[in-house]
Amino acid sequence: MNAKVSIASPVPHQPTVISDPVDPGQLRIGSGFEALTFRHEDFDGLMDPLIMVDHFTMAAPTFGPHGHAGISAVSVLFEDSEGVFNNRDSLGNDIDLMPGDLYWLKAGRGGMHDEKPAPGGRTHGLQMFVNLPAANKYDDPRTLHVKAAQIPTVESERYRVRVVLGESNGVRGASSPALPLTILDAQLRAGGTYSHSVAAGNSAWVHSVSGDSELVIDDQRVSLQQGQAISLRSGGDEVQLKLHSQVGAKIVVVEAAPLRETFVQKGPFAMATEKDVEQIVAAYERGDFGSID
Repeated sequence: MNAKVSIASPVPHQPTVISDPVDPGQLRIGSGFEALTFRHEDFDGLMDPLIMVDHFTMAAPTFGPHGHAGISAVSVLFEDSEGVFNNRDSLGNDIDLMPGDLYWLKAGRGGMHDEKPAPGGRTHGLQMFVNLPAANKYDDPRTLHVKAAQIPTVESERYRVRVVLGESNGVRGASSPALPLTILDAQLRAGGTYSHSVAAGNSAWVHSVSGDSELVIDDQRVSLQQGQAISLRSGGDEVQLKLHSQVGAKIVVVEAAPLRETFVQKGPFAMATEKDVEQIVAAYERGDFGSID
């Protein structure tokens, strides 16, 4: 008797999905803080696992001690920052960040945080809220500080790319204490092009910090004006993302595997359900997140 053989149908190729360029919101607090703001709802889910990104400049204390839970709060300082950016947290850290540094607070079940420039300082960078999987939202808090001198670069005559976290073109930076994430801080000189491979199924968020640029995503071209951002999600194959600028540009790329989980956000808290948010708020109000002073 002949055995019956089943032949699986080929899996159809999944195309890369690309958002339209998104103009940022504007946020100003007092005279010492201003930011271009991006939120996950601006990108129809393609920003996942990012919840929000603020491209900010801070020249005076603004927020005071505040809590985070269910997320990682990530600060990427650009190299044109001036002076010290002091970060303290309820884990006992009191760190003077310098231009070009990274600070990652995996808040998990809850942690307190305070950040402010020293007198006379001016901090320019990104503040990102990175979602945590539902299974890790009650993890113990952890932190990571990467100094600018520890961040490797990929360089040519036409570009200089800091591999702040993760990997690009065989150059590996630090690993995050939570989700695997790649952060690239790319400076393109006039006419420069830099290529980065986005892994199959991963999302990438791309922001033009300064200068206009053109992105080539496989065979699709997207123009990105200064201040704008896009998100993309690769399909079943690795995607080649080419950054190009005729006039010179500074571009940030954040790549990660999307969580594809629903969440409920209330300010600096993001939990799996409304009930979880209520419990976290109650824990914060009881002082369960600890203290900084």
